Amino acid sequence: MRAMRFGRFGGPEVLEEADVPDPSAGPGETLVQVEAAGVNFGDIKQIAGEHTDGPYAPQGPLPRIPGMEVVGRTAAGRRVLGYVPQGGYAAKTVVADRHLVALPPGVGAGEALAVLVQGLTAWHLLRSVARIRPGESVVVHAAAGGTGSLVVQLAREFGAGRIIATASSDEKRAFALELGADAAIDGDAEGYRGRVLDANHGHPVDIVLDAIGGPVLDAALDTLGHLGRLVTYGASSRQTASAIAPSRLAVDSITVAGFWVIPLIVRNGAGGAELAELLDLTARRRLRPLVGAEYDLARARDAHEDLLGRRTKGKLVLRP
Repeated sequence: MRAMRFGRFGGPEVLEEADVPDPSAGPGETLVQVEAAGVNFGDIKQIAGEHTDGPYAPQGPLPRIPGMEVVGRTAAGRRVLGYVPQGGYAAKTVVADRHLVALPPGVGAGEALAVLVQGLTAWHLLRSVARIRPGESVVVHAAAGGTGSLVVQLAREFGAGRIIATASSDEKRAFALELGADAAIDGDAEGYRGRVLDANHGHPVDIVLDAIGGPVLDAALDTLGHLGRLVTYGASSRQTASAIAPSRLAVDSITVAGFWVIPLIVRNGAGGAELAELLDLTARRRLRPLVGAEYDLARARDAHEDLLGRRTKGKLVLRP
Protein backbone atom coordinates (compact mmCIF):
# COMPACT_ATOMS: atom_id res chain seq x y z
CA MET A 1 0.00 0.00 0.00
CA ARG A 2 0.95 3.65 -0.36
CA ALA A 3 2.35 5.43 2.72
CA MET A 4 4.55 8.29 3.89
CA ARG A 5 7.23 7.30 6.36
CA PHE A 6 10.49 8.52 7.91
CA GLY A 7 13.69 6.54 8.40
CA ARG A 8 15.52 9.16 10.48
CA PHE A 9 14.52 12.01 12.76
CA GLY A 10 14.43 15.54 11.42
CA GLY A 11 12.20 18.09 9.73
CA PRO A 12 9.62 17.67 6.96
CA GLU A 13 12.39 16.66 4.55
CA VAL A 14 12.72 13.23 6.19
CA LEU A 15 9.25 12.18 5.04
CA GLU A 16 9.37 9.88 2.02
CA GLU A 17 6.72 8.10 -0.01
CA ALA A 18 6.96 4.32 0.09
CA ASP A 19 5.13 1.18 -0.97
CA VAL A 20 4.73 -0.92 2.18
CA PRO A 21 2.89 -4.15 3.07
CA ASP A 22 -0.74 -3.85 4.15
CA PRO A 23 -1.18 -3.99 7.94
CA SER A 24 -3.27 -6.75 9.48
CA ALA A 25 -5.65 -6.40 12.40
CA GLY A 26 -5.28 -8.47 15.53
CA PRO A 27 -7.75 -9.17 18.36
CA GLY A 28 -9.59 -6.02 19.43
CA GLU A 29 -8.51 -4.16 16.30
CA THR A 30 -10.09 -3.14 13.00
CA LEU A 31 -8.50 -2.60 9.60
CA VAL A 32 -9.58 0.76 8.14
CA GLN A 33 -9.34 1.85 4.52
CA VAL A 34 -8.23 5.45 4.98
CA GLU A 35 -10.28 8.18 3.34
CA ALA A 36 -8.39 11.05 4.96
CA ALA A 37 -5.69 11.55 7.59
CA GLY A 38 -5.29 14.59 9.83
CA VAL A 39 -2.08 16.58 10.27
CA ASN A 40 -1.06 17.71 13.75
CA PHE A 41 1.88 19.39 15.46
CA GLY A 42 2.23 16.06 17.23
CA ASP A 43 3.20 14.49 13.90
CA ILE A 44 5.93 17.09 13.47
CA LYS A 45 7.22 16.35 16.96
CA GLN A 46 7.13 12.63 16.18
CA ILE A 47 9.32 12.87 13.08
CA ALA A 48 11.62 15.34 14.89
CA GLY A 49 12.31 12.70 17.52
CA GLU A 50 10.60 14.55 20.35
CA HIS A 51 8.62 12.53 22.93
CA THR A 52 10.55 9.38 21.99
CA ASP A 53 10.52 8.10 25.57
CA GLY A 54 7.72 7.39 28.02
CA PRO A 55 4.42 5.52 27.95
CA TYR A 56 2.81 7.72 25.27
CA ALA A 57 5.66 7.70 22.74
CA PRO A 58 5.25 5.81 19.45
CA GLN A 59 6.96 2.44 19.64
CA GLY A 60 9.04 0.34 17.29
CA PRO A 61 12.13 0.81 15.15
CA LEU A 62 12.55 3.18 12.23
CA PRO A 63 11.27 3.57 9.59
CA ARG A 64 7.86 4.58 10.95
CA ILE A 65 4.64 5.90 9.45
CA PRO A 66 3.43 9.00 11.36
CA GLY A 67 -0.17 10.21 11.72
CA MET A 68 -2.54 9.82 14.65
CA GLU A 69 -6.05 10.34 13.29
CA VAL A 70 -7.92 8.89 10.34
CA VAL A 71 -11.36 8.78 8.77
CA GLY A 72 -12.19 5.76 6.68
CA ARG A 73 -14.30 2.66 6.21
CA THR A 74 -14.18 -0.77 7.76
CA ALA A 75 -14.49 -3.97 5.72
CA ALA A 76 -18.20 -3.92 6.58
CA GLY A 77 -18.57 -0.45 5.05
CA ARG A 78 -18.99 1.43 8.33
CA ARG A 79 -17.64 4.98 8.17
CA VAL A 80 -15.48 5.64 11.20
CA LEU A 81 -13.16 8.10 12.92
CA GLY A 82 -10.14 6.63 14.65
CA TYR A 83 -7.12 7.51 16.77
CA VAL A 84 -3.83 5.68 16.18
CA PRO A 85 -0.50 6.26 17.99
CA GLN A 86 1.16 6.17 14.54
CA GLY A 87 0.41 4.82 11.07
CA GLY A 88 -2.19 7.31 9.83
CA TYR A 89 -0.27 8.56 6.77
CA ALA A 90 -1.18 5.50 4.71
CA ALA A 91 -3.86 3.99 2.50
CA LYS A 92 -4.78 1.54 5.27
CA THR A 93 -4.21 1.42 9.00
CA VAL A 94 -5.19 -0.67 12.00
CA VAL A 95 -7.21 1.01 14.78
CA ALA A 96 -7.86 -0.40 18.25
CA ASP A 97 -11.61 -0.82 18.68
CA ARG A 98 -11.57 1.36 21.82
CA HIS A 99 -10.29 4.22 19.66
CA LEU A 100 -12.85 3.79 16.88
CA VAL A 101 -16.02 5.90 16.66
CA ALA A 102 -18.87 5.68 14.15
CA LEU A 103 -19.45 8.97 12.32
CA PRO A 104 -22.93 10.55 12.36
CA PRO A 105 -24.46 11.40 8.97
CA GLY A 106 -23.54 14.80 7.56
CA VAL A 107 -20.13 15.12 9.21
CA GLY A 108 -17.37 15.47 6.62
CA ALA A 109 -13.98 13.79 6.84
CA GLY A 110 -12.12 17.03 7.56
CA GLU A 111 -14.67 18.08 10.17
CA ALA A 112 -14.41 14.72 11.92
CA LEU A 113 -10.60 14.85 11.94
CA ALA A 114 -10.76 18.34 13.44
CA VAL A 115 -12.85 17.25 16.41
CA LEU A 116 -10.71 14.29 17.44
CA VAL A 117 -7.33 15.50 18.76
CA GLN A 118 -7.96 19.23 18.31
CA GLY A 119 -11.62 19.21 19.31
CA LEU A 120 -11.02 17.15 22.41
CA THR A 121 -8.13 19.45 23.26
CA ALA A 122 -10.39 22.50 22.97
CA TRP A 123 -13.14 20.87 25.06
CA HIS A 124 -10.82 19.86 27.88
CA LEU A 125 -8.92 23.16 27.88
CA LEU A 126 -12.13 24.98 28.64
CA ARG A 127 -14.03 22.46 30.75
CA SER A 128 -11.50 20.25 32.52
CA VAL A 129 -8.49 22.52 33.03
CA ALA A 130 -9.55 26.20 32.88
CA ARG A 131 -12.99 25.26 34.29
CA ILE A 132 -14.69 28.13 32.52
CA ARG A 133 -17.61 29.80 34.28
CA PRO A 134 -20.37 31.77 32.51
CA GLY A 135 -19.43 35.38 31.91
CA GLU A 136 -15.66 34.92 32.14
CA SER A 137 -13.21 36.49 29.68
CA VAL A 138 -11.08 34.14 27.58
CA VAL A 139 -8.00 34.92 25.49
CA VAL A 140 -7.41 32.39 22.71
CA HIS A 141 -3.97 32.36 21.10
CA ALA A 142 -3.61 31.28 17.45
CA ALA A 143 -7.37 31.57 17.13
CA ALA A 144 -7.46 30.87 13.40
CA GLY A 145 -5.73 27.52 13.79
CA GLY A 146 -7.28 24.10 14.09
CA THR A 147 -7.55 24.05 17.89
CA GLY A 148 -7.90 27.80 18.38
CA SER A 149 -10.84 28.09 15.99
CA LEU A 150 -12.67 25.40 17.95
CA VAL A 151 -11.81 26.99 21.30
CA VAL A 152 -13.37 30.29 20.16
CA GLN A 153 -16.61 28.56 19.18
CA LEU A 154 -16.80 26.33 22.26
CA ALA A 155 -16.06 29.26 24.56
CA ARG A 156 -19.13 30.96 23.12
CA GLU A 157 -21.13 27.72 23.45
CA PHE A 158 -20.03 27.38 27.09
CA GLY A 159 -21.08 30.91 28.04
CA ALA A 160 -17.90 33.01 27.95
CA GLY A 161 -18.56 36.68 28.60
CA ARG A 162 -15.86 38.07 26.33
CA ILE A 163 -13.62 36.20 23.87
CA ILE A 164 -10.38 37.84 22.75
CA ALA A 165 -8.63 36.14 19.86
CA THR A 166 -5.01 36.58 18.85
CA ALA A 167 -3.73 35.85 15.35
CA SER A 168 -0.79 36.82 13.17
CA SER A 169 -2.53 38.55 10.23
CA ASP A 170 -5.50 40.79 9.45
CA GLU A 171 -7.11 37.95 7.50
CA LYS A 172 -6.82 35.53 10.40
CA ARG A 173 -8.10 38.11 12.88
CA ALA A 174 -11.13 38.81 10.67
CA PHE A 175 -11.82 35.10 10.54
CA ALA A 176 -11.68 34.81 14.35
CA LEU A 177 -14.32 37.53 14.57
CA GLU A 178 -16.51 35.57 12.15
CA LEU A 179 -16.20 32.54 14.44
CA GLY A 180 -17.59 34.50 17.37
CA ALA A 181 -14.69 36.32 19.02
CA ASP A 182 -15.59 39.72 20.48
CA ALA A 183 -12.16 41.17 19.67
CA ALA A 184 -9.16 40.04 17.63
CA ILE A 185 -5.65 41.39 18.13
CA ASP A 186 -2.06 40.81 17.06
CA GLY A 187 -0.56 38.08 19.23
CA ASP A 188 3.05 39.26 19.09
CA ALA A 189 4.77 39.43 22.48
CA GLU A 190 5.82 43.08 22.10
CA GLY A 191 2.96 45.27 23.33
CA TYR A 192 0.86 42.18 24.10
CA ARG A 193 -0.33 43.23 27.56
CA GLY A 194 -1.61 46.61 26.42
CA ARG A 195 -3.52 45.13 23.48
CA VAL A 196 -5.18 42.45 25.63
CA LEU A 197 -6.24 44.89 28.36
CA ASP A 198 -7.57 47.34 25.77
CA ALA A 199 -9.56 44.53 24.15
CA ASN A 200 -11.03 43.67 27.56
CA HIS A 201 -12.08 47.29 28.27
CA GLY A 202 -9.06 47.92 30.49
CA HIS A 203 -9.65 44.93 32.80
CA PRO A 204 -7.43 41.89 33.45
CA VAL A 205 -8.69 38.64 31.94
CA ASP A 206 -9.85 35.41 33.56
CA ILE A 207 -8.42 32.76 31.22
CA VAL A 208 -5.58 32.58 28.68
CA LEU A 209 -5.17 29.48 26.51
CA ASP A 210 -1.68 29.37 25.00
CA ALA A 211 -0.17 27.16 22.31
CA ILE A 212 2.69 29.50 21.39
CA GLY A 213 4.91 29.63 24.47
CA GLY A 214 8.12 31.61 24.91
CA PRO A 215 7.84 35.39 25.29
CA VAL A 216 4.12 35.27 24.45
CA LEU A 217 3.44 33.07 27.48
CA ASP A 218 5.52 35.44 29.62
CA ALA A 219 3.47 38.42 28.44
CA ALA A 220 0.17 36.58 28.89
CA LEU A 221 0.87 35.96 32.56
CA ASP A 222 0.81 39.71 33.17
CA THR A 223 -2.76 40.03 31.83
CA LEU A 224 -4.44 37.72 34.35
CA GLY A 225 -6.64 39.03 37.12
CA HIS A 226 -7.48 37.58 40.54
CA LEU A 227 -7.99 33.78 40.29
CA GLY A 228 -6.92 33.93 36.65
CA ARG A 229 -5.88 30.74 34.84
CA LEU A 230 -3.26 30.30 32.14
CA VAL A 231 -3.19 26.93 30.35
CA THR A 232 -0.28 26.01 28.14
CA TYR A 233 -0.83 23.22 25.63
CA GLY A 234 1.88 23.79 23.02
CA ALA A 235 4.92 25.82 22.07
CA SER A 236 4.71 26.53 18.36
CA SER A 237 7.23 29.37 18.74
CA ARG A 238 9.81 26.77 19.79
CA GLN A 239 11.06 29.29 22.36
CA THR A 240 11.42 28.75 26.09
CA ALA A 241 9.28 30.73 28.51
CA SER A 242 10.82 32.29 31.61
CA ALA A 243 10.78 30.51 34.95
CA ILE A 244 7.81 31.54 37.11
CA ALA A 245 8.34 32.33 40.78
CA PRO A 246 5.63 30.82 43.00
CA SER A 247 5.32 34.13 44.86
CA ARG A 248 4.29 35.81 41.60
CA LEU A 249 1.35 33.42 41.34
CA ALA A 250 0.32 33.75 44.95
CA VAL A 251 -0.26 37.52 44.89
CA ASP A 252 -3.34 37.20 42.67
CA SER A 253 -4.03 33.50 43.28
CA ILE A 254 -3.14 32.71 39.67
CA THR A 255 -3.06 29.17 38.29
CA VAL A 256 -0.67 28.05 35.54
CA ALA A 257 -1.53 24.62 34.18
CA GLY A 258 -0.50 22.41 31.30
CA PHE A 259 -2.53 20.09 29.13
CA TRP A 260 -1.80 17.33 26.60
CA VAL A 261 -4.74 15.38 25.24
CA ILE A 262 -2.90 12.23 24.08
CA PRO A 263 -2.44 10.64 27.55
CA LEU A 264 -6.15 11.24 28.17
CA ILE A 265 -7.11 9.51 24.91
CA VAL A 266 -4.72 6.61 25.59
CA ARG A 267 -6.14 6.12 29.08
CA ASN A 268 -9.85 6.58 28.35
CA GLY A 269 -10.18 5.70 24.66
CA ALA A 270 -11.06 8.09 21.87
CA GLY A 271 -14.80 7.70 22.37
CA GLY A 272 -16.84 8.98 25.24
CA ALA A 273 -19.29 11.74 26.06
CA GLU A 274 -16.92 14.59 25.13
CA LEU A 275 -16.29 13.41 21.55
CA ALA A 276 -19.97 12.49 21.18
CA GLU A 277 -20.90 16.05 22.17
CA LEU A 278 -18.44 17.52 19.67
CA LEU A 279 -19.69 15.34 16.81
CA ASP A 280 -23.31 16.12 17.72
CA LEU A 281 -22.61 19.86 17.78
CA THR A 282 -20.94 19.49 14.38
CA ALA A 283 -23.79 17.48 12.88
CA ARG A 284 -26.27 20.12 14.12
CA ARG A 285 -24.03 22.94 12.79
CA ARG A 286 -23.65 24.47 16.25
CA LEU A 287 -19.92 23.88 15.85
CA ARG A 288 -18.09 24.61 12.61
CA PRO A 289 -14.76 22.79 12.55
CA LEU A 290 -12.53 24.66 10.15
CA VAL A 291 -11.16 22.49 7.37
CA GLY A 292 -8.08 24.06 5.84
CA ALA A 293 -5.95 22.88 2.95
CA GLU A 294 -6.10 19.34 1.60
CA TYR A 295 -2.96 17.68 0.24
CA ASP A 296 -2.29 14.49 -1.63
CA LEU A 297 -0.54 12.05 0.71
CA ALA A 298 2.69 12.46 -1.25
CA ARG A 299 2.71 16.16 -0.31
CA ALA A 300 2.84 15.54 3.44
CA ARG A 301 6.14 17.45 3.54
CA ASP A 302 4.37 20.54 2.17
CA ALA A 303 1.64 20.22 4.81
CA HIS A 304 4.25 20.10 7.59
CA GLU A 305 6.17 23.06 6.18
CA ASP A 306 2.97 25.12 5.90
CA LEU A 307 1.98 24.26 9.46
CA LEU A 308 5.43 25.15 10.80
CA GLY A 309 5.38 28.39 8.80
CA ARG A 310 2.00 29.38 10.32
CA ARG A 311 0.56 29.74 6.82
CA THR A 312 -2.52 27.66 7.56
CA LYS A 313 -6.04 28.03 8.87
CA GLY A 314 -7.93 25.13 10.38
CA LYS A 315 -7.46 21.40 9.96
CA LEU A 316 -4.96 20.16 7.41
CA VAL A 317 -5.95 16.94 5.65
CA LEU A 318 -4.00 14.34 3.68
CA ARG A 319 -5.78 12.27 1.03
CA PRO A 320 -4.20 8.83 0.30
